[in-house]
Amino acid sequence: MNREDALSLLKRYVKQENLIKHCIATAAIMKEVAKYLGEDEQKWEVIGILHDIDYELVAEDMSKHGLKGAEILSEEGIAEDIVEVVKRHNHTIFGDYEKPVEIALQAADSISGLIIAAALVKKGRLSDVTPKTIKKKFKDKSFAAGCDRNRIREIEKLNIELPKFYELGIRGLMNVKEELGLE
Repeated sequence: MNREDALSLLKRYVKQENLIKHCIATAAIMKEVAKYLGEDEQKWEVIGILHDIDYELVAEDMSKHGLKGAEILSEEGIAEDIVEVVKRHNHTIFGDYEKPVEIALQAADSISGLIIAAALVKKGRLSDVTPKTIKKKFKDKSFAAGCDRNRIREIEKLNIELPKFYELGIRGLMNVKEELGLE
């Protein structure tokens, strides 16, 4: 499955523009991390796009989130390894992630919101956001409070230091900034 097919599938199940943008952002960061680690960029990007495919359907019921997504993806004929990562990404049900793709998804899912919030403070200019900006905002627990800092720290399990992850995250989002409505 390629990016366009994944987006098309996502949009069949997700209507909220902000949720679609969140999936695009998460995917862009996943792709950048995959590139850095020498992993399958296209597969990691597709996982990022599809990870919240069920969020509207389960009405944000975290006891079903991911499980319903896996069911949808299986019915759509998506590869089992992708289905499994989407199923297990709900950290309220699963945890103790060991696979690099699962760890990266946990971190990317949370850092995407932090970086975008930082860009919005700068009037939508993602180009003005630096790793130093994110480091400062990361320390401020009240800033983008919904972004789980512990999930972001998971990236260190892959021997990626936080400043490097901030850099990868910003770079990934720069590649999709127009789709996110940022400059």
